[in-house]
Amino acid sequence: MASTDKNTLRHHLTAVKEGSRRFENAFQGVARMILDNEIKKVVVNGKTTYDFNIFRTGKKHVIGMYDEINSFVSYVKDAAEGGSSKEMAYVLVGEPGNGKTFLVDFVCAKYREFLSKPENRKYTFRFMNIDQLGSYGRISVIESQTYEDPVILGMNLFDDPDENRAFLSREIGFSDDEIETLYDNYRPMGACSGYIWNDIRNYCDGDLDRMLDFVQIIPVPLVESLGTITGKYPAKDKITSSAVDLLGEESIQRLLHITDTNNPYRFDLRRGALARVAGGGIHFSDEIYKNKKDLVQVYLGVIQNRNIEIDGYKWPIDTLIIATSNNSEFNRFLAEKEEAPIVDRCRICYVSHNTNYKLQSELTAYSIGSEAKTTLSRESLHQDPNLNYATSVGVVLTRLPRSEKLTPIETMKLAAGEVAGEKSIKALAEVIDTLNQDPDIIKRFGQKGLGQRNLGRALQLLIESSETNEGQCMFAYDIFKCLERIVLDYVSDANDRSKFLEDLKIAKGLYRERIMTEMFNAYMDEPMAIRKDVMNYVNMIIGIDAENLGPDKMWKYKDPQSRELKALKIDERYIQSVEDRLGLKTEEHRESFRTSIRKIYGQKITVDPNYDFMDNLELVKAVTDVRLKSDIAGAGSLIGALANRTNEENQKLYDRMVDTMLNKLGYCMTCAQKTIEYFCTQEDEK
Repeated sequence: MASTDKNTLRHHLTAVKEGSRRFENAFQGVARMILDNEIKKVVVNGKTTYDFNIFRTGKKHVIGMYDEINSFVSYVKDAAEGGSSKEMAYVLVGEPGNGKTFLVDFVCAKYREFLSKPENRKYTFRFMNIDQLGSYGRISVIESQTYEDPVILGMNLFDDPDENRAFLSREIGFSDDEIETLYDNYRPMGACSGYIWNDIRNYCDGDLDRMLDFVQIIPVPLVESLGTITGKYPAKDKITSSAVDLLGEESIQRLLHITDTNNPYRFDLRRGALARVAGGGIHFSDEIYKNKKDLVQVYLGVIQNRNIEIDGYKWPIDTLIIATSNNSEFNRFLAEKEEAPIVDRCRICYVSHNTNYKLQSELTAYSIGSEAKTTLSRESLHQDPNLNYATSVGVVLTRLPRSEKLTPIETMKLAAGEVAGEKSIKALAEVIDTLNQDPDIIKRFGQKGLGQRNLGRALQLLIESSETNEGQCMFAYDIFKCLERIVLDYVSDANDRSKFLEDLKIAKGLYRERIMTEMFNAYMDEPMAIRKDVMNYVNMIIGIDAENLGPDKMWKYKDPQSRELKALKIDERYIQSVEDRLGLKTEEHRESFRTSIRKIYGQKITVDPNYDFMDNLELVKAVTDVRLKSDIAGAGSLIGALANRTNEENQKLYDRMVDTMLNKLGYCMTCAQKTIEYFCTQEDEK
């Protein structure tokens, strides 16, 4: 029975020759998927690295992880080019809750999406009308168990390799160079396909046209729940797991049909996780070192030889193997010296926590969730505009190791690519290099701290608390209590606990400073009031030495954002007040500070015309203090006015500020009142 024209082997091979279908291995497919997208250069912790756009697309995409992604891409690219990586598995090792499994799942989802495009589809073959051969009982259709590519069949039609090459060149029209390229990915057929093909050859007396009538080409199914193309094998306990889960086993059902006891088709490989991804797929082994010894030994054979072996029969596979493991399991595994060959076959990538608090705000947004939240009584739950900042700063500070060269806040700001006073990014790069020399992985940069799951737990505590439900608002300051609870409940090491609690105190101080700025903006009835004043200071110290400055101290300059000509009156008293607040007493100190600000301005404005110095916390704090003091005779008196609302004027001020907070700054009544109340206390003052 001749198959329809499109499903024949000849049609498929011709389509491969013309380029409308592809023959490539798993590594080449994944590498093409990643490298066909846009690639940017970014600077992370003082080093230039690449950012691959494919990881940044989609609703819930990967955030940060620059080094890990670079390492993965270079591993896949090396394997695609036939390097030593193709005989290795890629293992992500790190603390729980830092995104290892998320990264692998993301790659798998993107790969499925990539293969669903018609030009990237994977195909395999099945043998039809097998019952005519006589020894297969009532089995009439047999699919390639390992989803072998039809081109593999095309390279194994005859026992003599030269005959195969001649067929491809004569009948399909491949040139010698094209045939060489195909044979770069040559592998023999799997035991059962080869055996059945031989049976068909005997039945047809070696007549190739009659033999090919038995072959039908079909696309590999992409249904995620079948575990084809991308499959996951989670570590199970010692009793229920066995090599059968990976490799497959003898099938009683098939033995009832097959009379020939030597036939390898009696083994059902699809029972195992590997055969389903053997046709250019990705096998994901979750917590690989948690598996018992004999299973890890099975992996060793599979990784090294890329074969499924049962009772001496072999099925070659084409699979990218990615695994994950946490630090403690991995260290326990390393301690057992006899397991060295397995670690030797793995490309280990140590995954650190995210240490950039700006990127963390996106991760925190993932944890908070995009759905509208409600209280237990089904009323809508408001989110304090400072909640994300407070949470992100809190968790990131716990992930930053202490160092003598940098304070925790300087480390945090440099890791986010911001300015940290006099300290340069080089200082951070040196700290990271020193820490990364430590053989104990846990002591390296970003390896310890509260992970994403702990952050999720803290938010759960916040949502379930009675204050949140009664006030119908997730108030930012409350998150610190929740994070402290998580540290006490989930961090077992006493030294880590005390460090994390100390870090949360620093985070409260940063939150306090942010509230000062917010209160000033509310007082000025403008969301960007502080930003304007900071930029005024910067522009004044640039213009103070200008040649075209008249006796009226008016300076004209071109605004880099709007490209308009602006005039600014240089107020030396204001400049001096800000610099006094910064603790700059002598002329030399003032001049060196101004020079550093001008230098930053020169570097940043050319790259980003919207740069506004708001990341320079010391400067923002100084400007806030000066404005609060000069406008309302001191922050103390604003606190007094807000706290003591017995007279009408104070009540008016309070009402006006609350009104601004509600209508312009995104607060609700609960968090506006609580924030003002917190501002009026002396808590967390530095």
